[in-house]
Amino acid sequence: MKKKKVYIAYTGGTIGMKPSDQGFVPQEGFLENTLASFHEFKHPDMPEITIRDYAEPIDSANMTPEDWYLIAQDIQDNYDDYDGFVVLHGTDTMAYTASALSFMLEGLQKPVILTGSQIPLTQLRTDARDNLINAVYLAANHPIPEVCLFFHDHLHRGNRCIKTDADGFAAFSSPNMPPLASIGSTIKVREHLVFKQNKPELNVQKFSSPKIAILTLFPGISADLVKGFLSQPLDGVVLQSYGAGNAPIKNQALMEAIREACDKGQVIVNCTQCLKGSVNMATYETGKVLMDAGVISGYDMTTEAALAKLYYLFSRGMDRHSIREKMMTNLRGELTVPE
Repeated sequence: MKKKKVYIAYTGGTIGMKPSDQGFVPQEGFLENTLASFHEFKHPDMPEITIRDYAEPIDSANMTPEDWYLIAQDIQDNYDDYDGFVVLHGTDTMAYTASALSFMLEGLQKPVILTGSQIPLTQLRTDARDNLINAVYLAANHPIPEVCLFFHDHLHRGNRCIKTDADGFAAFSSPNMPPLASIGSTIKVREHLVFKQNKPELNVQKFSSPKIAILTLFPGISADLVKGFLSQPLDGVVLQSYGAGNAPIKNQALMEAIREACDKGQVIVNCTQCLKGSVNMATYETGKVLMDAGVISGYDMTTEAALAKLYYLFSRGMDRHSIREKMMTNLRGELTVPE
């Protein structure tokens, strides 16, 4: 049987850093040299691997839509030569990148798995070894055709993830969807959850530069602040509301500012601040007023997924009405539409 091949792209992040007098720092070639000493990669069940160190490793706090496109292009350029792809990435914005790639990679038919670590690979108590070995093994032997995120024994759909722990090894969660696969003494893949795209060929949709922002409601937020925020030339806004999609409707000036923004054509999508659950603006008056103002539901999308989806839809040159409809449509398994 022909040995599987997996492409590993080290974009930056803790996992591939080396110790120095200034603390842990990335260094080109260090990761490849370190992995060469790993006996696990010589095991017959492991695939052949190719490692690409990015010449200028990116701290994930500095990640931009342009960097997302570079990663997507890298995958596209090597797509025909490999069975799966592993993207090593810093944890801070990994969920944003996973969400963005899920939309950028149209027609994806091979696994793309993002992973990283909380402690560098070279350290004694590192979580990097298990994360990397399992991500590579899954990419080769369990061809789930999605952008996924693997961390601490769980393979999640990438656009369903959020980082929920700054320190712990179980750093990522998928609050509104079970993991696609769980790793223990056996590997349990939940085949019924796998999302498959119908488009047969891979195409990378580059993100343009729409003006997208996130507005978080909080008790006491002033109408002037919201009005000033929404008076900017914004195309889309992720509104982080309370509970099932509620807002302070007694603040009439604030609500009027939201209504005016919707009337001007801004696409405002309502996502809950809650870790788990879905927006349902018809449940309470405090949500229905938002719906009547023109705000659309983000259902159970994460903020990261909603942001990436706005970038994606605006980049496709769609009109505002179509964007509003598509934001409420399940495109990559990123949301659950109530029955």
